[in-house]
Amino acid sequence: MFKSFVRVVAVLAIVALALPALAKPVSKSVKLLQSAKVGTTQLDTGEYKLLIDADKVTIQKGKTVVATVNCRWEKRDTRAERNAYVVGPNGDLQEFRFAGDNWVLVLGGQ
Repeated sequence: MFKSFVRVVAVLAIVALALPALAKPVSKSVKLLQSAKVGTTQLDTGEYKLLIDADKVTIQKGKTVVATVNCRWEKRDTRAERNAYVVGPNGDLQEFRFAGDNWVLVLGGQ
């Protein structure tokens, strides 16, 4: 009985460790209407692709990676009416909001 329990726990542990590796990054497209900074990188206006993978987001313009930064998801009380982003007073890109979603992607920190 104890050996069966140990085997079940071992299998569950292996599955738990493998699940994050199986998860695919979330891909979102955004359009910046004003330039903004991500870390030390200046992003010009235009179309960008966000590849969100756990606690990191990779920002691409075309096929070129322009920035990678830490991120986290935060839940808000209301859903965003449209895609939007927040730029701080010093020009830093702070968060992305996605239409119909009440989860916001917050950049930096951690």
